[in-house]
Amino acid sequence: MEITKLFARTILDSRGNPTVEVDCFVNDNFISRAAVPSGASTGAYEAIELRDGGENWGGKGVSLAVANINDMISKELVGFDLNSPNSQIEIDEILLELDGTENKSNLGANAMLGVSMACLKASAKLNKNPNWRHISNLMGTTPSIPIPMMNILNGGAHASSDVDIQEFMVIPHGFSSFSDALRAGTECYHSLKLELKRDGLITGIGDEGGFAPNLPTNEHGLEYMVRAIEGAGYSTEEIGIALDVAATEFYSKDGYKFDKKKSTGEELVEIYEGWIEKYPLLSIEDPFDEDDWESWNLLTKNCGDQCQIVGDDLYVTQTKRLEKGINLKSSNSILIKLNQVGTVTETFETLKLAWNADFKTIISHRSGETSDAIIADLATGSGAGQIKTGAPARSDRTSKYNQLLRISESVTSYFNPFS
Repeated sequence: MEITKLFARTILDSRGNPTVEVDCFVNDNFISRAAVPSGASTGAYEAIELRDGGENWGGKGVSLAVANINDMISKELVGFDLNSPNSQIEIDEILLELDGTENKSNLGANAMLGVSMACLKASAKLNKNPNWRHISNLMGTTPSIPIPMMNILNGGAHASSDVDIQEFMVIPHGFSSFSDALRAGTECYHSLKLELKRDGLITGIGDEGGFAPNLPTNEHGLEYMVRAIEGAGYSTEEIGIALDVAATEFYSKDGYKFDKKKSTGEELVEIYEGWIEKYPLLSIEDPFDEDDWESWNLLTKNCGDQCQIVGDDLYVTQTKRLEKGINLKSSNSILIKLNQVGTVTETFETLKLAWNADFKTIISHRSGETSDAIIADLATGSGAGQIKTGAPARSDRTSKYNQLLRISESVTSYFNPFS
């Protein structure tokens, strides 16, 4: 079963920006398709997305990445046997060698990931396995349905509001099935809308489908989250709260501009400590800048036994950054995004390194998404435990939740890292 063609095209992501889609043909038959997401608040150490620049698409065109697939990469992989037991590793090694850079700036991480994912899906189909089972077989893991982290209130770079914190999420962890957890989280989403409307606030939505009101302070967002949970008829023992602070977005050499005033890392630590005591706060992602290691270390030392401290921009799914964080005890959890590192195999390696250090893991979407639901399969097949994929609104987000509902008909194990 040999690859006979890889064909890439430009499609639109959920923000109306161009992105890469790749079709894989085996024995001249169309077998699989993969689409590549894109982030808004990107870490400085992420693999490089190749964009065209110039006037078309506001400089965000991906014709160079598409051309790299249709010309260079396709020619290199035509004839490759996808039935090989190590085909994913070998394909990704070819991509890395062909690119030849540390940050994927030659071929573009968007080009490389599109091919890597399309080949993963093709191999799964040829082996007559669903994607999640194929991933489980490749990784040697036990499949389990993840707990959803649902972003119902948007701020920061994901919304046109005055809220600094990028994401306020509900974690419906006190339920015995994914369908019940999804229903409860969705009910909180609708409850939040009612609470905001009751107070005369605008209920427009941000990039990830959550509501994006202007609020007096960031803590008001936490208050609304509690109101939404209780208004939906649940207790904060059943449904907790997670934050993605995305602090790099409001950090400068002068410190952090938070709630319209300057704060130091130590002052933010004190704020977070107070919130953990006051609210059902189970997880804080990117509480500090991606290079403010000292503040990360302090928060994890003080609160790591009470709360997930999650590195996203800090690690950008890359083993070198993660190794440093493990050694410094900078966090106890990591967010995993396929396009931050650029290939499926490298993503697997980062997950395994995290587990060996007893880190919790969260598979994540990007703010610029597509209808491709592969992260639902990755979260299940790897047994990662948690998935973060936006509000229960907009098809670019619900495609992942709906895929998990389908998978849960076959996978009965439901992993709860908060039990």
